[in-house]
Amino acid sequence: MRVIVAGVGNVLRSDDGFGVEVANRLLRRGQPDGVTVVETGIAGIQLVQDLMDGYDAVIVIDTVDRGRPPGTVMVIEPDVVDVQELDHNERYDLLADMHMATPERSLMLARALEILPDDVLMVGCQPFDVESPAIGLSPAIEAAIEPAIAEVDRCIRELLDRGPRRRRGEDHE
Repeated sequence: MRVIVAGVGNVLRSDDGFGVEVANRLLRRGQPDGVTVVETGIAGIQLVQDLMDGYDAVIVIDTVDRGRPPGTVMVIEPDVVDVQELDHNERYDLLADMHMATPERSLMLARALEILPDDVLMVGCQPFDVESPAIGLSPAIEAAIEPAIAEVDRCIRELLDRGPRRRRGEDHE
């Protein structure tokens, strides 16, 4: 079982640096065999390139606005758009500029390239402010880092204990 954990976000936009900070803390300590931690920042296409190495699961760490109190940590199974189901104009609009790739667009491209693992999770944190140019997290988001790390660890344990899902299209024995 191979799991990649990717911290994303923009450290120049206050709380948007949450995923980067969580990944950096995870990188400073050891991980179980089969687990890779990366910090992609705003380079969404880097996540796609990392997924090309072949993983059974991906956990993305990012801020997620779900209208909850700032600092709320959530584990989400995101719906990843299948670009094959879109018409040409919709596909073009979503994939035209991958330099500005959000995690959602990165996962969508990985799915289109058939490199997206079957297990996709997001450990998200409700931000206080992701728009203001500022370095450093707000106090509520700073306080959410350790709970987010605990959620990432829990997700990794569950994935490793369960093992890879049977891939779509594989024969059952």
